Amino acid sequence: MNFELRQLRHFVTVAEELHFGRAAERLHMTQPPLSQSIANLESQLGAPLFLRNRRQVTLTPAGSALLPEARRLLEDAEALPGLVRRVAGGEAGRLTLAFVSTADYSVLPGILQRYRAAFPQVQLVLREATTDVQAEELLHGRIDAGFVIPPLPGRLDAAVAYRKVLEEPLILCAPAGLDGLQGEGQVSLRDLPPLPLVIFPRALAPQLHDAILATFRAEGLTPVIGQEAIQMQTIVSLVSGGMGLALVPQSVSNLMRAGVQYRPLRMPTPLAELGLAWRRDSESPVLRGFLDVIEQ
Repeated sequence: MNFELRQLRHFVTVAEELHFGRAAERLHMTQPPLSQSIANLESQLGAPLFLRNRRQVTLTPAGSALLPEARRLLEDAEALPGLVRRVAGGEAGRLTLAFVSTADYSVLPGILQRYRAAFPQVQLVLREATTDVQAEELLHGRIDAGFVIPPLPGRLDAAVAYRKVLEEPLILCAPAGLDGLQGEGQVSLRDLPPLPLVIFPRALAPQLHDAILATFRAEGLTPVIGQEAIQMQTIVSLVSGGMGLALVPQSVSNLMRAGVQYRPLRMPTPLAELGLAWRRDSESPVLRGFLDVIEQ
C-alpha cells in the first residue's frame, strides 16, 4: 500500500462532515479532487469506506473501523516533528548509565534527581557494574556513561573521556562493640585489635585498594587481607558478620547495617575518587544534557 497521510486527512474530514461539499470547504479544496482522493484510497484499501446517495453520505463498516485508526495515525504524524526536536535537543530519548556501588551511596541519587527534573521525558536505564565491566561496555557502545573508580585502563585514553565528580576521605567500618572504639570521635588504627581486612580486589579498583593499604602503612601496620568483595554492600555485610574490618569511602556510612559502626580516622587519609566516564566520540544529545547536569 502506498496511500498518503493527505488521503487519511481527507477521509477523516469527510467522515466527520458526512458531506463531500462541506469537507472540501474545510480542506480548502474543490469537491472533485476530494472525491477522487477518497476513491483512490478505497481502491488501495480494497473496500468502500462510504455509502453515497443523493441525500446522504454514511460510513460503511470498513470506514467506521478505519476512522479511529486514521485519527491515531494523523495524531502520531503531527507529533513527530516535536519528538524529533526533543530528541535532538536531549529532552527525550534513552540514557543508559552504569555505576559502581560507591556512587549509589554518594552522588548518584542527587544527580539522578536533578537530571529527572530537568529532562523528565528521557528514559533512564541504570546498571550497577564494576569499573572493569564498564570499560568494556563503553568500548562496545552498550552504555552511554558510567560512574567509575579511577584509574581507567590506559588503552581507553583515546576513546574514553573522564571527569572527576567526587573526592572523599576513607573512614573505618568495623564490627559493633570492637575493642578500641569506645566513646565517640576519631580513632587510630593502632588502637584496634589486628582483625583481617575486608577490601576490594586490586584488579578491579587499584587506586582505592592501594589507598587503603597506604593508610595502614602510614600507621606502621601491615594488615592481613581476610576477604575480598566487589560490592560495598557485601564488604559492609562481611564486617557486620565479624569477618574483619574495612576502610570505605565516607559516603558508605549512608549504608546503615546492624552490627556495624563507622568512625573517622585520626590521621589524614588518601582521598577516594569517583568520576564519570563516557565515549569521546559520542554524539548523544541526552548524554550532553547529563554532562551539563554533572557540570552544575
